[in-house]
Amino acid sequence: MLLARRDMFKLGAFGAAAVMLPLERTLGASSSGSNRIKSSRLPGPFTVPFAIPSILRPYRQDETSGTDYYRVYMQPTTAEIIPGLRTPLWGYNGEVPGPTVKVRQGRKVVMRQVNILPARHPVLGYTPWTSVHLHGSPSLPQYDGYASDVTNPGQYKDYRYPNTQTARTLWYHDHGVHHTAENVLMGLAAQYHSTDPNEAALPIPHGRFDVPLIVSDAMFNSDGSLLFDNHSESGMYGDVILVNGRPWPVMKVSRRKYRFRILNASISRSYNWSLDSGEPLTVIGTDGGLMPHPQPVTSFRHGMAERYEVVIDFAKYPVGRRVTLTNASPPNNIGYDNTDKVMAFDVVGDDVDPADNVVPDVLMPDNPVMLLRPQEAVRTRKFDLVRQHGKWTINGTSWADIAASGFTRVEADPRDGDVEIWTIRNDSGGWFHPTHVHLIDFRILDRNGAPAMPHEQGPKDVVYVGEKETVRILARFEGRGRYMIHCHNLVHEDHDMMTQFEVLPPVGSQVRGESPLDEPCTALPEAEL
Repeated sequence: MLLARRDMFKLGAFGAAAVMLPLERTLGASSSGSNRIKSSRLPGPFTVPFAIPSILRPYRQDETSGTDYYRVYMQPTTAEIIPGLRTPLWGYNGEVPGPTVKVRQGRKVVMRQVNILPARHPVLGYTPWTSVHLHGSPSLPQYDGYASDVTNPGQYKDYRYPNTQTARTLWYHDHGVHHTAENVLMGLAAQYHSTDPNEAALPIPHGRFDVPLIVSDAMFNSDGSLLFDNHSESGMYGDVILVNGRPWPVMKVSRRKYRFRILNASISRSYNWSLDSGEPLTVIGTDGGLMPHPQPVTSFRHGMAERYEVVIDFAKYPVGRRVTLTNASPPNNIGYDNTDKVMAFDVVGDDVDPADNVVPDVLMPDNPVMLLRPQEAVRTRKFDLVRQHGKWTINGTSWADIAASGFTRVEADPRDGDVEIWTIRNDSGGWFHPTHVHLIDFRILDRNGAPAMPHEQGPKDVVYVGEKETVRILARFEGRGRYMIHCHNLVHEDHDMMTQFEVLPPVGSQVRGESPLDEPCTALPEAEL
């Protein structure tokens, strides 16, 4: 991998050898086998209480500019996930998952991300550089968490977020080149909620009845440490399902409606949700915010990095009933004894607060993404997801090709304001690819010629592309500069299934977008190291 000249200066504090850091890969990441913890040592499903991540508060608020300032430290921590054992982790402010950020539309955020991780990963030996991506934000290129815009231990970067997007569930996570999978598995992931006047005025569940669920999976060694196995660079799969960092937790609920913001933060595992009671889950929001209309479904498929806002009505159950959220695994996953279970809800009493307990028939009918029509498209592009000669590629291109071009090669070059149709095809067997397009929201037009699935009928930024599937998406490109397209199986991404596009200025304009490598990180003062 090559670094742009400006990146050499960014890494200068670590000596000339640091210039070659992005060559490092976790070559020995397969450590499964004799050291894996026995299943008898794992906690039983539904024996651990549910917990909600903390809320991150700004340390300064500037009312003149309408900006909130946050400081986050990426740092080592430990947690008792397996009873009686401590698991070394990395957390935002030492929390796994990290603290939730809550913002209002139009209120700007400056978030200082400080990397105080160790110089080397304690097991895998790589240098834990980071790049923080706020997934779902129309950030400028230099604040988007570009994979090769790395911040090394002992450095920080200020990320600026405009928060112009409609109300939605976003998440911030590591995106550092070649080690995103390991860094996220170590704990560098958290939710970020934005609201707007329309969402705030709806009578859907809010406050304590609006609950984040960060679902992931992990495997452990006998000493409680994480076990890393990328299965010949195809994926990482765990035998423990975690919700907000806890194994198969149980949550106490009242007899009323709850809204769950479900994020699949797994490295490689997809899910197919349902309730053991057979009652429907009502999907009200997708990656890009509220759907035009709610969609009741008895089950739905959920790929990595997708977010779905789901309402479950516990008024249908008597006090004392336990309801289980289950997982009928889609193809191309590795299953274990209890990966068909996720969490449980114990109905413990009648609700005393009747407010915000309705799902209206109309949620957000005028979302501009969902109003786009195919005839508005000025061009159609094709993207083939293929493994060639052991390399994960998009249209035959890998991130190594992007780096070799000095980060200038692009796979698409829409102009600011253009509407395009992208056809994304996975013509191979054995893998699925949740494909993420940075910067934009899109509408799924069809899947293998059939309409989008009911739960997908809202604005999206990740699309599940299963084996032998072809999906067409429709989007308007607004902004300037270069942004990534990649598979969100993070093992595939780390092994270069990532390319980029550039939004060009309108015809006649000479104003180009900023480079994603334009904003340097900064070395920490010695007192903070």
